[in-house]
Amino acid sequence: MDLKEIQNLIKFVSNSGVAEVKLEIDDVKITIKTTHEGTSPEITYLQQAPLAQAAPQAAPAPVAAVPVAAAPAVENSNYITVKSPMIGTFYRKPSPDKPMFVEVGSTISKGDVLCVIEAMKLFNEIESEVSGKIVKILVDDMSPVEFDQPLFIVDPS
Repeated sequence: MDLKEIQNLIKFVSNSGVAEVKLEIDDVKITIKTTHEGTSPEITYLQQAPLAQAAPQAAPAPVAAVPVAAAPAVENSNYITVKSPMIGTFYRKPSPDKPMFVEVGSTISKGDVLCVIEAMKLFNEIESEVSGKIVKILVDDMSPVEFDQPLFIVDPS
């Protein structure tokens, strides 16, 4: 199943009014949960690689989705949370020998690159949709991130 098919499935589920859809195709499992407000759906991907058949082994442990901890409460409700638009691996710098895109306290403008998320060997630059100041970075460098997971907290004032 390619990315375009997954995106079409998400749109279809969002428009259908169904609360949850689970889909298994070979070794790929997809769960799409929609919210009641009609906002973007929550998606959980679980993929299990095929096991090598070289030697008999004990049964593998089941794959379990680990819930993502909620972002810590921030004192000022005027802050904006920048969320991940996709699942993948979060990188704070463009390459290992380059400096970080942003640090806590950095002033950013709309369109500035905040981080890179690698998904399926593609490096996607995540740009800021607001101007302001980085208050908190919620994800460690080289960590896996989920769709809609909070990444940064920005003070737009």
